[in-house]
Amino acid sequence: MASPLFCPAPMLITRADIEQAHARIAPHIRRTPVWTLPQAFGHQGPVSLKLEFLQHAGSFKTRGAFNTLLSQPIPAAGVAAASGGNHGAAIAYAAKQLGVKARIFVPEISSPAKVAVIRSHGADVVIGGARYADAQAACDLYVAESGALRAHPFDADTTIAGQGTVGLEWEQDGPAIDTVLVAVGGGGLISGIGSWWGGRVKVVGIEPEGSRALHAALEAGEPVDVEIDSVAADSLGARNTGDLVFSICSDTVDHVALVSDVSIRAAQATLWRDWRIASEPGGAAALAALISGAYRPEPGERVGVLLCGANVELTKLDGVVNP
Repeated sequence: MASPLFCPAPMLITRADIEQAHARIAPHIRRTPVWTLPQAFGHQGPVSLKLEFLQHAGSFKTRGAFNTLLSQPIPAAGVAAASGGNHGAAIAYAAKQLGVKARIFVPEISSPAKVAVIRSHGADVVIGGARYADAQAACDLYVAESGALRAHPFDADTTIAGQGTVGLEWEQDGPAIDTVLVAVGGGGLISGIGSWWGGRVKVVGIEPEGSRALHAALEAGEPVDVEIDSVAADSLGARNTGDLVFSICSDTVDHVALVSDVSIRAAQATLWRDWRIASEPGGAAALAALISGAYRPEPGERVGVLLCGANVELTKLDGVVNP
């Protein structure tokens, strides 16, 4: 069954932008597989999984990182980014591959596993501040003083166009879908997916109950700050979506469903127990919506679920699987 078509406002990121981004980054990224199951996770219909956790540096963020670095001249000071972990790992990886200096600012809540990945790619890591917003402020100060390129993790056109290439590949490589479930932190990924599929596929954002920046923005009619308290805060912990993300999602996202931390942990456990997929909490959030019933598809609805991140501490995953 197809989603009803609607006429969104003019797109801020076009399908042509995403096609150009894909041509630019294709030599540098993995074209991750699409895995379609006839019935799974309690749904009486097909479920299409995009296995983006297999991407370089462990998440979809590598796409936006390469697109940002390949779209403009890089200053002598290199590139700087603030990150809960995955964006920093992606920028560090892309910078290393392209021979660019990178400095990554991470908050104290960042997973040690993610910080280790960032360092493994040769980036300079600066840890400080309780939350992502603190790391972003430190990054912005460094950019102003050094002249480094600021690589924003979500609210930037090159980032969003790069993340939208997930949708391009999914459409080319997988079967048709009616609805796609996408985890949301700052909203760069769902903005890219929405820019690619908006008006043709129902795009549903999935956020933790304790980290709901996009949900709050759509309710308020503008970006607003939210408090962050979630097991997935290190990847889905943005306090504010930003203006570009909000503008795109207002036109392309059907709605945002909220999932509990308990549901996220259950999805992590299911992925490991049944499929031997080690997923971080944010990477399992979209599946949590399907398993928990936070999103209830119609019988036969063709559902896509984006599995987007694998940078999990194995000791913590063991605690989830064997409580």
